[in-house]
Amino acid sequence: MSSAEEREDDVLLKAERISLRFGGVTALTDVSFHVKKGELFSIIGPNGAGKTSMVNCISGRYTPTEGRIFYNGRDVTRMKPNARADLGLGRTFQNLALFGHMSVLDNIMVGRHHLLKNNFLTGSLYWLTGTRKEELAHRREVEEIIDFLEIQHVRRAVAGTLPYGLRKRVELARAIALKPDILLLDEPMAGMNLEEKEDMARYILDLNEEWGMSIIMIEHDMGVVMDISHRVMVLDFGRRIAEGTPESVMEDEHVKRAYLGETDDDADLDGAAA
Repeated sequence: MSSAEEREDDVLLKAERISLRFGGVTALTDVSFHVKKGELFSIIGPNGAGKTSMVNCISGRYTPTEGRIFYNGRDVTRMKPNARADLGLGRTFQNLALFGHMSVLDNIMVGRHHLLKNNFLTGSLYWLTGTRKEELAHRREVEEIIDFLEIQHVRRAVAGTLPYGLRKRVELARAIALKPDILLLDEPMAGMNLEEKEDMARYILDLNEEWGMSIIMIEHDMGVVMDISHRVMVLDFGRRIAEGTPESVMEDEHVKRAYLGETDDDADLDGAAA
C-alpha cells in the first residue's frame, strides 16, 4: 500500500469545497478540510465566521449548497442527522438542548436510542424477550459515562434544575452515549468559569486519548484550543484562511489580521518604530 493510500485510509471525515447560502446570505464559501482518526481538530474564527454552519453541515442539520461531505469514505452529504448518528456521528450544541423536565439519567438514556435492538412489539414482552437484558446493558453503559463525567451526585436530578456547568456536562454525556466515532462539540466551554473549563478540557482530552474518539471542536477560548488541539482550522467570513498545527496557525498573518485587526501598514509602522 502506498503512503498516499495509507493517508487516505486514516481520514475519518472529509469536507470537499463546502459552500452554504441562505437566499442572498453566504455562510460558507469553498471550505475544504479533513479530520484523521484519533484527531482532536478545532475550528476557530471571529463571531459570524461560519463555524457553527460548518458543524451543522457535518451533522446533517444543514445541507450544503455546494460540495460534498464524506464519512469513512461514504458520501453523507444528503443523509439525515439520525442516519449519521447511526454511522457514529455525535454532537453537542452551542445552546443547551436537554430535556429539562427529565432526569439526568433519562436524558443520557435518550442518547442510546439508536443502539436499541428491540422494537415496540418485542418491548411489550419485557420479561419474555431480551428487552430487559438489553436495557440493563444500556444502563451499565450509562453508569460508566456518569462515573467518567463525575455527575453521580445529580444522576436522579431533573436536568432543568441544574447549574449551567453541570447541564453542559450532561449534554456531553448524552452525546457520548451515542458511542460516536467522531464527536462534534459546539463551544463546550461557553459560559463556564475557569474551574469548569479545566474540568471540561480534561474530559475532552480523555475522550480523545483514552476512549479513542475523534473530535471536532468549536471553541472561543484560545488558550484551551492551543493547549489540546492537534490541528486547527481558521474561518473568516465563511472562508478558510488557515489550517495547521496550533503554533503555525497563531503565527499566520491572515489569522492575526482576522483576530487582531493587524494590517500590513501596521507591521510596516512597527518595523519603522523599531
